[in-house]
Amino acid sequence: MKFAPCLIAALLSCAPALAADYQVEKGSTLSFTGTFQGESFEGYFGRFEAQIRYDSTNIESSHFDVTVDLDSVSTGDADRDETLPDKEFFNVGEFPNAHFVTRQFRQSGDQVIAEGNLTIKGISKPVVLVVEFESRDAGGTMDISTRVNRLDFDIGSGEYADTSTIGNEVTIKAHLELSPRL
Repeated sequence: MKFAPCLIAALLSCAPALAADYQVEKGSTLSFTGTFQGESFEGYFGRFEAQIRYDSTNIESSHFDVTVDLDSVSTGDADRDETLPDKEFFNVGEFPNAHFVTRQFRQSGDQVIAEGNLTIKGISKPVVLVVEFESRDAGGTMDISTRVNRLDFDIGSGEYADTSTIGNEVTIKAHLELSPRL
């Protein structure tokens, strides 16, 4: 029976990797880029929570569930930062959070694609994310990007719906520093 420890070690080393649960660490960012009067501007959300399960060897077992505190928006422009929480934009009084949850992950050439639903202001739309994961020790980093149309979510209604003033397309990016969830 002195071979048992060697046998167990050999079997464990051949076992398939399981999806890892990660927590988001300090240094992570969630940003967006839009246009106002033809000029690009960038904004950030200071508070968001993410439940992440990711396995680069079996991406189909991966899952994201992300909640964003819309009142934590900051663009560096006082007027814009005051206006974005209002009813015409995020309407944080009635809808304080945005929520994204994945339906599936798939490989597309060299890219990992996460398909899911984004809900803002009670409106849910399908969204496709491009995901890049880099393993590091027990954790890693993840860079995520997508584009959405703000008017699909009724962001910038009324006089703000004019896309010649405020562009419709918004690029969303996240850079996540990840550690294993204990």
